[in-house]
Amino acid sequence: MDEAGFHEYIAARMETLRRAAYLMCGDWHTADDVVATAVVKLYRDWGRLSRLGNLDAYVRRMVLTAWLDEQRRPWRRERSMPAPPSRAVAAGDGPVADRLTILGHLAALPARRRAVIVLRYYCDLSVEETAEVMGCSAGTVKSQTARALDALRASMVDVSDLA
Repeated sequence: MDEAGFHEYIAARMETLRRAAYLMCGDWHTADDVVATAVVKLYRDWGRLSRLGNLDAYVRRMVLTAWLDEQRRPWRRERSMPAPPSRAVAAGDGPVADRLTILGHLAALPARRRAVIVLRYYCDLSVEETAEVMGCSAGTVKSQTARALDALRASMVDVSDLA
């Protein structure tokens, strides 16, 4: 096994994988868990997978699959808080508040639609590449993208124009 090649590949792509996972799940800790799961599976099969033509697409698929598997776990549906907040926190102005608002709207999307948006617009994949990563048809990617964008537009009427 070419362990040096594995370490070089992961070092070059770790931050991109973490950011994509974060955009899918909205939580850095979960994103780290998802990427770690994918990296362990990649390491296990590195001898075979290192010869693939499009390894990046395969690894993105591994991250997506790991996140979707994580979503199905029962403890992920529970949200605990020590105590309710005493008062509502006023939203600030500026790019940080807008970014947090956008991430909140992105988190409200169903998992596969959120994944389509992240893969298409953050990872800058084509429709065909996204379909390959998600294991579906190009038509499904187009329809999921359209529905996700419609939902985002409808829910983001309060976000300032970022263009």
